[in-house]
Amino acid sequence: MALIVQKYGGTSVGDVGRIKNVALRCLAAQEAGHDVVVVVSAMSGETNRLLKLVAQITDRPDEREQDVVVATGEQVTIGLVAMAIQAQQGKATSFLGHQVRIVTDSTFSKARIKSIDAQPIRAALARGHIVVVAGFQGVDESGSVTTLGRGGSDTTAVAVAAALNADACEIYTDVDGVYTTDPNMVPSARKLDRITYEEMLELASVGAKVLQIRSVEFAMKYKVPLWVKSSFTDDPGTLVCEEDSSMEDVLVRGVAYDRNEAKITVCGVPDIAGAAAKIFGPLDEKHIVVDLIVQNPSKDGRTDLTFTVGKSDFLTAQDVVRKVAEEIGAAGIETDGDIAKVSIVGVGMRNHSGVAARMFQALSAEGINIQMISTSEIKVSCVVHAKYTELAVRALHTAFGLDQPMPPEGVTAVSETAALMGEKA
Repeated sequence: MALIVQKYGGTSVGDVGRIKNVALRCLAAQEAGHDVVVVVSAMSGETNRLLKLVAQITDRPDEREQDVVVATGEQVTIGLVAMAIQAQQGKATSFLGHQVRIVTDSTFSKARIKSIDAQPIRAALARGHIVVVAGFQGVDESGSVTTLGRGGSDTTAVAVAAALNADACEIYTDVDGVYTTDPNMVPSARKLDRITYEEMLELASVGAKVLQIRSVEFAMKYKVPLWVKSSFTDDPGTLVCEEDSSMEDVLVRGVAYDRNEAKITVCGVPDIAGAAAKIFGPLDEKHIVVDLIVQNPSKDGRTDLTFTVGKSDFLTAQDVVRKVAEEIGAAGIETDGDIAKVSIVGVGMRNHSGVAARMFQALSAEGINIQMISTSEIKVSCVVHAKYTELAVRALHTAFGLDQPMPPEGVTAVSETAALMGEKA
């Protein structure tokens, strides 16, 4: 017998028929001899509907009160899923975030989980019940309702799996696994059988929508075997797991893109010690996450500092930076909300040269200008104009051989890609 945590996203519980399908899947897992915990999102479109209601009241809502509103979507779903299981003669108990004490910090709308009281879940499992837990939500130390940000139900599921020391966590979505890129954009994208925690973490951080980044962080930290599957097929899906030596044979595992970023340039910053700290300190105080940062060479004692933030923080960031720019004597700020970030990710990059050069060549061949560049050990990201997003993704997917079928045994993707690059594998 295994303890399995299953998570079903909004599309998987999008209507009554799909909720009944989820109930049957849960019961099938239990009948196979497993203890089953189910984490569910709000029904498809429900969170957006609630946010639109908020927007009709104010364009700058108090985030604590906004969390009170949007957290209600999951309450509806857990009740319906539990009743659907009961309607099939099963036993089920639903729990909201505060009932299993999913304790978070007080960063409303993007809170982080600090602890989970697994005892109520274990007690219900001991009674033979399927446990249905509301994803996306928790409470802070004072009891205020918090939400975990978009995709937060993934994080709830992995955190619950870690707290229970579950044998596996299965993330059910409307796709049957992790692909080399978005198959809606690139029809030749391939489903991966396995991907490392580190690669999945990087892909999630640069725009891949399959898993929320914090869910992958939890899985990697607590070594939770994480499966990405479809709730509409019996495909085995993709396993997110620890790296082994064979996985380094793949130079680039996937291409991701993110249109949800905006660029701010602080012009004419005095080139003195502490100037950057004065800019980014106030942004941190507002819990605004800064992504790429580029500083131009100093000229006449002045420099330009450019960085990107999420579009949801764009207006607030502009207000903060405009004020700081005046305080430090900068010339002003420039903004651009019409950008996109495209990235390549793969653990094979650690041991192979020429990857960034090949990326730049592929973009140049399509006439795509690169505005900013960021690298890590297994990732290269470029900021380009938003209108080139699809063209850039397609070009990179082809340039690194990801359009091709999986190579036969004994032929690695590294050797194929090296041939494309004109290098010796």
